[in-house]
Amino acid sequence: MAQLVGGFLMPHLPTIPSGQLLEDGELKDRVYGAFDKITQRLKDLEVDTVIIIGDDHYESFGPHCIPTCLVVTGDINVSDHVELLGMPKGLIPNNPELAQHIVQTGHDEGIDWAFAKYLGVDHSIAVPYTMTAKKIPGVKVVPVYLNDVIMPVIRSSRAAELGRSIRRAIDSFPGDERVAIFGTGGISHWVGGPGMGNINEEFDRKIMKMVEEGDLEGLIALPDREVFEQAGNGAIEIKNWICAMAAVPEAQGLTIAYEPVPAWITGCGFSELKLAA
Repeated sequence: MAQLVGGFLMPHLPTIPSGQLLEDGELKDRVYGAFDKITQRLKDLEVDTVIIIGDDHYESFGPHCIPTCLVVTGDINVSDHVELLGMPKGLIPNNPELAQHIVQTGHDEGIDWAFAKYLGVDHSIAVPYTMTAKKIPGVKVVPVYLNDVIMPVIRSSRAAELGRSIRRAIDSFPGDERVAIFGTGGISHWVGGPGMGNINEEFDRKIMKMVEEGDLEGLIALPDREVFEQAGNGAIEIKNWICAMAAVPEAQGLTIAYEPVPAWITGCGFSELKLAA
């Protein structure tokens, strides 16, 4: 059977692959070094499939359709916006069999996944892939989208339920895949509003500590309004982290790095959800 061998939490800012605006050399080394550490851990774990939990930024979807939760079960490309950021178009290797199994498992359990048999993904999927899994030949991707952006956003408790369902799907999949799950986005950042440019380092470090302590229930209990007020509308992406953490509840949270990056107006957190060998 397939096996979930680890999880990772990381930012997905669209400026990351190009390094735009980040002129502090030491800070840049620490940020990119964190991605390099994740890449090495994927190699150590012999991962061949990565499930990436992200959220659309009005690129793949829009007023015509805002799915609460969606799995890409077919071909994966990058959106036109991502291409403009320097990530060339071209199919991203996928694992349609596992993706479809996640959808079917969820439906059998009463989870109404939306699914896409083709999608041009945005930076929440493309950036983590480009910075880690793409560097390892043969690694496939299953993109999962949660609506963290357009009100009403997904409930944190529902994000956790989805993570648990994904885990059950992996555990029941009749293959020999070695799977890692990524929760991407955050932490504190304000997008398009009066607080844009602020970073709440105290809030971010609280979240990183909760990850270290495996305090999934504490993260779920954070009111959306409190997150918005203290850390900005972009911080609500911790729901993607919740989904990933719920898939590996037995994991130990290990901080890889935390860096407030003013040039990117974001507090960038990196963690490994490490499973016992």
